[in-house]
Amino acid sequence: MHRLAESLGPGLHLAICVALSLVCPLAADARAHDALLRIEVRAGRAPMADASVVVNGTAHRTAADGVVSVELPPGPIEIVVAKEGFAPASISMDVRPGEHRSVAVELETQPAIEEHVTVAATRTGKRIEDQALRVEALDREEIEEKIMMTPGDVVMMLNEMGGLRVQASSPSLGGAAIRIQGMRGRYTRFLSDGLPLFGEQAGTFGLLQIPPSDLARVEVIKGVASSLYGAGAMGGVVNLVSRRPGAKAQTEVLANRSTRGATDGVLWYSAPLTDRWSATLLAGGHGQTRADVNDDGWADLPEYARLVVRPRLFWDDRKGKSFFATAGVTVEDRNGGTMRAAVLPATGTPYAESLNTRRFDAGIVAQEIVGEQYVIALRASFTFLRQDHRFDDLDERAAHDTTFAEATARRAYGPQTVVVGAALEGDVYRPTDLPQFRYSYVVPGVFAQDDIDVSTWLSVSVSGRVDHHNRFGWFTSPRVALLLRRNGWSSRTSLGTGFFASTPLTEETEAAGLSRLVVREPLRAERARNLSFDLTRSIGPLSGTMTLFASTIHDPIDVRRVGSFQLGNLPSPTTNRGLELVGTWRQSPFSLTATYSYMRSIERVDGATEAVPLTPRQSAGLVGMWERENVGRVGLEWYYTGRQRLEADPFRHESRPYAVFGALVERRIGRYRLFVNAENLANVRQTDWEPLLRPSRGADGRWTVDAWAPLDGRTINGGVRLAF
Repeated sequence: MHRLAESLGPGLHLAICVALSLVCPLAADARAHDALLRIEVRAGRAPMADASVVVNGTAHRTAADGVVSVELPPGPIEIVVAKEGFAPASISMDVRPGEHRSVAVELETQPAIEEHVTVAATRTGKRIEDQALRVEALDREEIEEKIMMTPGDVVMMLNEMGGLRVQASSPSLGGAAIRIQGMRGRYTRFLSDGLPLFGEQAGTFGLLQIPPSDLARVEVIKGVASSLYGAGAMGGVVNLVSRRPGAKAQTEVLANRSTRGATDGVLWYSAPLTDRWSATLLAGGHGQTRADVNDDGWADLPEYARLVVRPRLFWDDRKGKSFFATAGVTVEDRNGGTMRAAVLPATGTPYAESLNTRRFDAGIVAQEIVGEQYVIALRASFTFLRQDHRFDDLDERAAHDTTFAEATARRAYGPQTVVVGAALEGDVYRPTDLPQFRYSYVVPGVFAQDDIDVSTWLSVSVSGRVDHHNRFGWFTSPRVALLLRRNGWSSRTSLGTGFFASTPLTEETEAAGLSRLVVREPLRAERARNLSFDLTRSIGPLSGTMTLFASTIHDPIDVRRVGSFQLGNLPSPTTNRGLELVGTWRQSPFSLTATYSYMRSIERVDGATEAVPLTPRQSAGLVGMWERENVGRVGLEWYYTGRQRLEADPFRHESRPYAVFGALVERRIGRYRLFVNAENLANVRQTDWEPLLRPSRGADGRWTVDAWAPLDGRTINGGVRLAF
């Protein structure tokens, strides 16, 4: 150093010495004012070694004791902690000059089935495990199992999700509705990629026309969700998320045939068109022959022929802009009633019932990141539905059209994610033969949602919506949800209110028609309040969730079918109280899922308190699966359904409890996947306990009692899937 100084000369040597004399004290003073941050990472009570800790963009690793110490300048600090197999955690704070602070970070186990799942139904773009509002998801692997059971519709797939129940609504034509936690099927909002492509209400026949082959995921929000989706979501939301194209062209073909005469053929094709454009195509043909299982002359399974075509188009510039467009055509003819050459025992004459459906829908979703801060999304869709429902010699023709438009803006402010938006919905029902039931609803609305990560163990979601209905007036729908996570436990609490715009279209009137219906007085909108609490714990391969829920419906619509066929609002509320238990065990190649639900659903009619019809007090299920990649899978299932109150049934007032068994076997051979599925192996049938046909026509005009148990008995289907 001395020689270097001599070589620089005395002048420059003196300048360097002066500079060092000034800088060194400043540097020492700066170091003295640095903050010292001690970060301790744990999982449960155990320290987490070798966890990644990123502090203001600089990466560090924890030692064996789960601790890392970092010196840094005072000011705002951003900490992100990650470890494989655990959900990442983030913390924001400010540190003062010279401050010494200790920070404890608790990592929560991240179930493998929920990794990388971003929920679309809540609009925040957050992962499913970080949502304060509980969202349950059915992933692609589980969907594939159900495709082999019912390739033509999503009914069985939804029926096997905890808290959801498929209720048969029309023994004549095979209609079905989805009830969430005991709420009527009309309160459930069905969406496809966030769009109401199935109409304001999917209806009891719409669910039977949705093939599952192009679904990537199913998201379910249980309970009142009007703060998110307005009037049609008083019971919950089911969002069907479509499959996206891959980097290479892909084709899948499925052919299926059942012992009861069902035939399915499905094609799914996806391909990249350019470096930004890609597309998928779903085309399905489905049919069923009329079947009289118990030889009473009545078709326990109606015949139908259905064609579904749905192309989808995708564009993504990979810089924050994306565009998605979809269109669908559904053509279906259903026929039921007496078998050919058979007659009704009560009249000695044949009876025929048919439903012809023609549906066309289209929708778009566009998204753009503006200013690197705001995510702007636009959604729009319309649906044209034409139906001709014929009851022997009586025709009921109608058109039902739905329009939808929505704009949202999302921005993250540190620990907050804020979404604001506006929506406009139209629902027009135009019956040709019964014009007195015509209605035209227009509902503009505005909404906002704020998700706040208060800390690593507490998240809050607050949302609210204001709608103006052109017939029923103004509605405010608030909702608040809390997520708490601590020591491997997580719990969610949610409280919300909502409303439903009443119409004459219910499960009962869709099955029996409107010709004999009498509306007692002008209908009032239905209003609901919902409270739910759940508790989840995961330990290795085990995971369990307990859910308690309660809902109250004010001014509920009631359909009377004893003595007369009338519709009107009840003066007393309907209440639902219940418990759900779900347990899973996953240890490759095995998995086991057990479910149990207790439901107490009460309505008050003419001063009498009774259970809501066709709502079992108890139900349970057990599903086991063995699966090995590129080899196949073997599955067994058992489902129990408890007693149900029956209405307008001349044979009994309460149903019998019953259990059904099923099995699935799949074998993969190269590109081929051969499968055989058996449903209801014990051959349980409602007609083993009571006749399906009534001794005389009901007040609503139907010749059958309600279906509270399987009518088709043992059914075996098999087929092949080919991918190339």
